[in-house]
Amino acid sequence: MTKHRIYTTSFASVYPHYIAKAEKKGRTKAEVDQIIRWLTGYNQMELEAQLKKQTDFETFFAQAPQPNPSRASIKGVICGVRVEEIKEPTMREIRYLDKLIDELAKGRAMEKILRE
Repeated sequence: MTKHRIYTTSFASVYPHYIAKAEKKGRTKAEVDQIIRWLTGYNQMELEAQLKKQTDFETFFAQAPQPNPSRASIKGVICGVRVEEIKEPTMREIRYLDKLIDELAKGRAMEKILRE
């Protein structure tokens, strides 16, 4: 079975789209970064290093220092698929991030996005 194309796509190539989506709705790059750090455990320096290295999505999530255990509480539909029903771990991580960025763009409070 061939891998989905997103796995080999560089995270840095999609990152500006996350920021644009958030900023279009009055949110900030700092909030996008906070979500990514919460989800993956990267600190800001590590996140910036991954972006600079043009790390692909599969490696980005595989090397995540400390994936947040609360990410399993992320529920809902993204791209017509329930995130909690996605079996493939890397695709689920990617969709978790998509869902969190969607919530940010929809104006949800940061405490709720970060499942606090």
